[in-house]
Amino acid sequence: MNNQPRIPDPETIKRHVAQLREVCRQYDALNLLLDEAIASAEADIRNSPLTAYRLGKAKRVAVEEGAKESS
Repeated sequence: MNNQPRIPDPETIKRHVAQLREVCRQYDALNLLLDEAIASAEADIRNSPLTAYRLGKAKRVAVEEGAKESS
């Protein structure tokens, strides 16, 4: 029994390398698209009136807690 791996011919190697490069290019494009979507969502959250309200409320609570501790 011969279980030695067979080395593919150079044309097959070229084809597989080209396919792997294309897959990597597609993943890079997808990552860029996801990064842009995340940045857009983060900007929407930062500019949301609800976020501004919550930040204002959190600051008031922090100031009140600070006043209690210093008394």
